[in-house]
Amino acid sequence: MDVTETLLPGIGVRYQFRTAAGRNIALVVHRNGRQELSVADPRDPDATQDVLVLTPEEGDALAELLGAPRMVERLADLHREIPELVTERIVLPMGSPYAGRPLGDSQLRTRTGASVVALVRGETVIASPTPAQVMRAGDTVVVVGTPEGCRAAAALLGG
Repeated sequence: MDVTETLLPGIGVRYQFRTAAGRNIALVVHRNGRQELSVADPRDPDATQDVLVLTPEEGDALAELLGAPRMVERLADLHREIPELVTERIVLPMGSPYAGRPLGDSQLRTRTGASVVALVRGETVIASPTPAQVMRAGDTVVVVGTPEGCRAAAALLGG
């Protein structure tokens, strides 16, 4: 499936794709975090049939609902294809220097080679967290990488 990305100067970015049924779906992500999900009218692909305005939290929740099962499936496939990769769960301890700070502050991927694929906070899964996602003590940070990279990530986060 092809997803087109269009920069909207002063507004944000629009992502658009066509479903197998021929419907155009677009998501406009505004610079302020607001998101608009729209479905084109099937009789006129240039006309919008409906627009659903989402807060950043609602957009995150929808992304988690749609993305988390696929992410787990893709990780399982990846581990079968590349057995050198491992997935580790690191509980962020109370004394971690990154508790209460955005994920990007840790520069985890650059410093360790491991990638954060999810944060688990209680019953909530934050799939593919952004660098701006604030980590909290007690969060489980799910990382993928080599065994050495994952150990380095655990050491960096203080786990």
